[in-house]
Amino acid sequence: MVTNKKTVFILVLAVMMLLTACSSNNGNNGSNNANAGNSNATNAPSESDKPVTIQLHTFGNEANYNWEKTIAAFEEEYPLIKVNVNVLSEKGDSQEALQKLDLAASSNEDMDVIMFSDPASYAQRVGLGMVAPMDEYIAKDGFDVTEDYKVDTTLNDHVYALPGKFNPWYVLLNKTQLDAAGLAVPTDWTWDDFTSYAKQLTTGEGASKHYGTYFHGPQNGGWMEFMKLALGNQPDNSEFLNADGTMNFDSPNFRKSLELRVQMEKEDKSATPYTDVMSQKLHYRNQFFSQSASMIMIGSWMNTELGGTEQFPLDFEVAVAPIPKNNEGDEGGYTMVTTDYVSIAQSSKHKDAAYTFVRWYTTKGQIAQGKNIPAWNGVSDSEMASIIDIILSGTQHPEKVDKESLINTLANAKSSKIIPPVTYQSEVYKVINEEYEKLIYDKQDIDQTIAALDERVQKIIDANQ
Repeated sequence: MVTNKKTVFILVLAVMMLLTACSSNNGNNGSNNANAGNSNATNAPSESDKPVTIQLHTFGNEANYNWEKTIAAFEEEYPLIKVNVNVLSEKGDSQEALQKLDLAASSNEDMDVIMFSDPASYAQRVGLGMVAPMDEYIAKDGFDVTEDYKVDTTLNDHVYALPGKFNPWYVLLNKTQLDAAGLAVPTDWTWDDFTSYAKQLTTGEGASKHYGTYFHGPQNGGWMEFMKLALGNQPDNSEFLNADGTMNFDSPNFRKSLELRVQMEKEDKSATPYTDVMSQKLHYRNQFFSQSASMIMIGSWMNTELGGTEQFPLDFEVAVAPIPKNNEGDEGGYTMVTTDYVSIAQSSKHKDAAYTFVRWYTTKGQIAQGKNIPAWNGVSDSEMASIIDIILSGTQHPEKVDKESLINTLANAKSSKIIPPVTYQSEVYKVINEEYEKLIYDKQDIDQTIAALDERVQKIIDANQ
């Protein structure tokens, strides 16, 4: 186990030197060749040897993405390509960033590389013709997206983005409160275990009530992971729509997801009420770090904050557990996975240079950035521990994080079979959100909710045939 920053730096430097050697460009780092991370890569289509400046539009802010350090590493390797980072939301709000991105596109701003935070946004902008396919570049580089990366970004038989980070979802645990309740940190558990933990961790009444868990979504058609608790932990058929475009609301696991939400809020009263989440505009970071809730299901982008930050200081012990299974005998580790979809703008005047950056950023760039576990398969599980040490060292109290539970959860996490999102995915999400609110506000039961979803979503599907 790595025990000091100097050792961590040496290990990571060795990894990066190895990766650089594997992606050798015959010594010509000044060209626009895009062979990062692939020893058998061929040259990408080349524009010229003249310097170019490309525009990167991203929702990721400096604090969470280390852009200054990352871009410096890229420009050192590719001195003829300069990258201007356009941060669309200083607070890292992906919805705000998306609105500004659409405005920039409609205003014909120069765009070369675009980042999306979720598959629905990615698919919708593909449908609008905002991003360019990368198939030609990938073919010349000689790699397969499904082999090189943990996330398949293929959409309509074309690749319009490469994945950056690999953020499997997990359960954040207030280990101090678990210890006080005599509860062990789970390494393999079911939703029945989760609901039992939540009940035991719920204390108090009224304004001073402490909840066992907090669910941050759905909200305004976003945070839809919270609508598939028992659906997203499956190897197959883990989405609201099937691969053939038909609906999946008749899945017992979707019904169970609704039942869990109703049970924990209405019956067990162990989950923060949805009315409070919406009316008080609660946020998962505040709820966890203020110790208002003991367990929070969230994505592993939180790795960079687990040890506490200046904005959210930590004064308790933290542990991590995998997303619960539905049944004891199920294979564990399957979870919702989020990634950054890094694309080339269709309007880009420097597509070769843009692709060079996209390929580098989604491979060696993830290591240089030092903020997330990469979706790139070029990073082994053994190297993951060193990356995690670097990530945690950027927090205030890395010693308060149960690193063993974190490594175990991340190492065993795996994505469900990817079902490419449809271009009208956001419309489907909005309807699911609306019908869920009717359920949780006691305006309809689960049967009525599923029936309404079947009817409304089918109309959306029919309208987009």
